[in-house]
Amino acid sequence: MHTPEQKHLLEQLKHIAAGLGQTLAPFGEVVLHDLSDPEHAVLAIYNNLSGRAPGDPATELGLARIADPEYAQVVANYPNRFPDGRQAKSTSIGIKDSEGNYIAALCMNLDLSLFQGLQSMLGQFSRVDAAAAISETLEPAGSDAVRAYIDKFAARHATTPRALGADQRRALMRELKDAGLTDMRRAMETVAAHLGVSRATVYNYAK
Repeated sequence: MHTPEQKHLLEQLKHIAAGLGQTLAPFGEVVLHDLSDPEHAVLAIYNNLSGRAPGDPATELGLARIADPEYAQVVANYPNRFPDGRQAKSTSIGIKDSEGNYIAALCMNLDLSLFQGLQSMLGQFSRVDAAAAISETLEPAGSDAVRAYIDKFAARHATTPRALGADQRRALMRELKDAGLTDMRRAMETVAAHLGVSRATVYNYAK
């Protein structure tokens, strides 16, 4: 059970998390964890990118804070990964009550796929060696090629793969087909996972 002080603190943290979620969208999700209930620690989640939901259990870092009040209060910019394989950069801030006990954690998880796509585009754009430019057009094989193409497409539209609109997704499927990438093994499954939609939805966009 929470004390009145802890309840008030958690309510205020919800507002902070909501504001951060709106500010970081569509690139980052913000998760508020209630560390007093590790089995159902996720109290609120904003701009959901990881597929978690309120009531989900604490992460390893959350459990470490519960076990050790001296655990670092701020763990910033550590590498992470979303369930579908997208790379992320995370920051976790532990929140203590007046007695020095961890009661909550405010976590931010940034989707790096858009920025990696932009980095790739900028790297290609800045090259002046013609031979290097030709080699730069070679795509990686298999599912990596499909994901790389989707990242670049999203970067051209200044968004992330999961934030693409319906018309953009249809245009993406046309481009993938023209590039011969939809003929690859498990191409549709890869597209669906990277966009965060069902295979049926992808096939509908491809019509």
